[in-house]
Amino acid sequence: MELQEDYYLVLKLNTQPLFIMDINYKALQELIAIDSPTGFTHHAAEYCMQYLRDLGYSPQLTQKGAVTCSLGEQPTLSIAGHIDTLGAIVSAIKPDGTLQISLLNGLSLNMAEGEYCRIHTQDEKIYTGTLLLNNPSVHANNKVSTIERTIESMHIRIDELVKTKEDVTKLGIAVGDIIAFDTRYQELPSGFIKSRYLDNKAGCLVLFEIARSAKASGKSYPVELFFSNYEEVGHGATGGYASTIKDMLVIDMGVVGNNVEGVEEACSICAKDSSGPYDYTFRKTLVELARKHNIAHRVDVYPFYGSDGSAAWRAGQQFRVALIGMGVAASHGVERTHKKGIEATVDLCMAYLETI
Repeated sequence: MELQEDYYLVLKLNTQPLFIMDINYKALQELIAIDSPTGFTHHAAEYCMQYLRDLGYSPQLTQKGAVTCSLGEQPTLSIAGHIDTLGAIVSAIKPDGTLQISLLNGLSLNMAEGEYCRIHTQDEKIYTGTLLLNNPSVHANNKVSTIERTIESMHIRIDELVKTKEDVTKLGIAVGDIIAFDTRYQELPSGFIKSRYLDNKAGCLVLFEIARSAKASGKSYPVELFFSNYEEVGHGATGGYASTIKDMLVIDMGVVGNNVEGVEEACSICAKDSSGPYDYTFRKTLVELARKHNIAHRVDVYPFYGSDGSAAWRAGQQFRVALIGMGVAASHGVERTHKKGIEATVDLCMAYLETI
């Protein structure tokens, strides 16, 4: 009970952010609006690079398509977030002119049913459609409510006059085309932000804010920002860093749900996820800083989760790794977070940078 009371005391006290400017939530909305399912992240990468150039930095694009940006000389700390999101890819064109899909990792079909989408063709045409159950009309199918939602029982209905496979191929749609689902971004007066893909474009916003704060303060930090582009499929942060990196701070969503500690209006500090425990000493330092500066936080264990830090370790990187991020509800579905959680995450990052 004491821990619960202490937590809410910290949440109440954290009314004035430590950083020196208001967060640029317009950048979050713009980044989320850019379709970037895993394997189709080049437009989002260019946005990140231009944003950092406009701040006066010199970002670089790795051969693999990730974005890196040094905030000072000889960086020893990588702060990593990922620009790739969930989505789908066309796996077949059905005889009736609808599309079979293959998921780009863990999209929840139950929460995506009925969602509008965009189909990106190889010749850069964009068509719209909807993810639907096969035979979705309740007036023609009295088992609509009980059918299991799988990629075999669902399809994309294209918003064009197509009735056959040949009709679809004439549009230029083909196997391998990328499917991105509508985001439904809303920023609410209560401070909540709800949208698809807060995992992890809200984390990328934190990286933007670190860069903005550093530039505005005139300080140089031994930090390299790393925007990975294959996190959702497990190999985003396997390499591409400066040779001087010793530690990695991963900024990704904090879990909100049953049997976990996270809340949307605080920063979650992950002790362990499915890949194992994160560095104890690094995590302890972050917790102590959060307590010292009255930053709203929760220490948590995520039961079904992996991160760019997991990928780095599995690739043989010898970094110390810590994982933090704003609490995000309904992950891989219709997600929601709160500005307080984003602010707390930026605060904790900036507090840590002052120690290195």
